Amino acid sequence: MAILTQVRDPRVQDVTVTSVEMAPDMRNAVVHVSVMGSPAKQELALRGLASSAGFLQAQLAERIDTRYTPRLAFKLDAGVKRSIEIARMLDEVLPRESPEGDPNDGQQSSGNGQNDPREQPQDQA
Repeated sequence: MAILTQVRDPRVQDVTVTSVEMAPDMRNAVVHVSVMGSPAKQELALRGLASSAGFLQAQLAERIDTRYTPRLAFKLDAGVKRSIEIARMLDEVLPRESPEGDPNDGQQSSGNGQNDPREQPQDQA
């Protein structure tokens, strides 16, 4: 939350923390972030986060009670962009469904020119 509300660096905008990996000894943490925008904007945001790491570590030290405050490193998480790209590719290769649906409603005709007996109404005697 401190990234959104307390970091005053103008480079740090449109940043979402997606995950955090802690070292077993809790001395280091890799913070995975997603940044919306161009690659240049993403790089600027990462530089802004790196320069704000000391401030964020101090904020973290106030909130947690551990022997060591983890050193923060920021890494760009490409998972969100990758999933958007995969969805775009799937949209290109998968057939589009018609909004009306299939006129045969999933039933196929026998192909011999005669009506399927399942489709004819039963005579009542």
